[in-house]
Amino acid sequence: MTNSKNSTSRKPARTATHSLAHLNVLISGASVAGPALALWLARYGARVTVLEKAPALREGGFAVDFRGEVHRTVLRRMGIWDEVHRRQTHMGRQTIVEADDRERLDLPAFFMSGDVEVFRGDLSKILYERTKDDVEYVFGDSVATLTEDSGGVDVTFDHGAPRRFDLVVGADGLHSHTRRLVFGDESRYLRFLGYYVAGFDMPNHLGLDRTARVYSEPGRTIMINNYGRDSDRAGVGLVFSSEQLDYDRHDTAQQKKILVDRFAGTAWKHAPKALKGLESADDLYFDAIAQIHIDRLSQGRVVLLGDAGYGATMGGIGTGTALVSAYVLAGELAAARGDHRAGFAAYEAEIRDYAKGCQKTADNAGPFLAPPTEKKIRSRDRAYRVLGSRLLAGLFKKLTEKAASDLVLKDYARHPAGDYASLNRQP
Repeated sequence: MTNSKNSTSRKPARTATHSLAHLNVLISGASVAGPALALWLARYGARVTVLEKAPALREGGFAVDFRGEVHRTVLRRMGIWDEVHRRQTHMGRQTIVEADDRERLDLPAFFMSGDVEVFRGDLSKILYERTKDDVEYVFGDSVATLTEDSGGVDVTFDHGAPRRFDLVVGADGLHSHTRRLVFGDESRYLRFLGYYVAGFDMPNHLGLDRTARVYSEPGRTIMINNYGRDSDRAGVGLVFSSEQLDYDRHDTAQQKKILVDRFAGTAWKHAPKALKGLESADDLYFDAIAQIHIDRLSQGRVVLLGDAGYGATMGGIGTGTALVSAYVLAGELAAARGDHRAGFAAYEAEIRDYAKGCQKTADNAGPFLAPPTEKKIRSRDRAYRVLGSRLLAGLFKKLTEKAASDLVLKDYARHPAGDYASLNRQP
């Protein structure tokens, strides 16, 4: 399963805490949730393998933000708060424009960027760099089968040799392969919200510098931005309302055709440049705006983490939720001395309502980003103008942090490993 080209060898964990030293854990997914959990499990002494189907870490991606005290506390306890700040986007204002590109209103930076904003790819790299010496990473492979018995899980892979693990974690995203293998087809759990979103890079024809321009007409929105990393490149975001589409998630040409058809005739003067940029884009992201709703997060020795268990395509504070949930899952396993039944149950009890609350913030992401009528576009813009004003900035900040902060974080490090009862009493 491992080789020098696609994996990194695991070295003994450098922590003095070894309460999970008897556990051998497989984590499927090396984006954010998986490496975050790996960081904590390695600190507790577990042997951890992170499996990723891509041939290397995924770079770029959308910017993700963190907001509120719970997010800040977990980032600090992970030891990556300073590094995240060093790599933050420093994104500036976003401007809502008319069809002729006249400026309608500005949104201040804090409106979209939270306390700190970073590219998902940069965050993934930070987590990888922090864990690569203590965790085995295997790239370019994925799980083929999972067979559980009373003592562990036998795993076969698409390419590597079979192996046996004590626990398996599905941290492989909204369209989780692990979830499908253990819990059934995603159609049972994925709730489509009536919109699609796409993103890609193109030349920075507008000369943007850490700013964005946003144009909406009924049922569709185009956003063009530059985050300052490369002055010659711009990011394009497309959101449109739709019935649920039948398409191949791996067929980029088909997805591009869908986008060209859906945005044909858009009145904004810069729309043709965006669609022209789509033609040569080799980094297209395209997906439904959807959520995962599942009755339980674990089955036997397999547990779901992050978007695989409670994901939302956008607007659900998903990255912050993933980091918080990884902290809780590892902490509860350590508190239970590696007893997966007790640890998984405590993890789910701690995180379910919190994750649902964060997920709920995404319910209206599509209609807000691409309102269905001109009247609702104007209504949204009035809300932008009011909430973005200096007078109400503090109130808006509190509102956006409410779901992200709605959890009493346990400080697992203050309790002796295995003091499960005391950890699960409210402080």
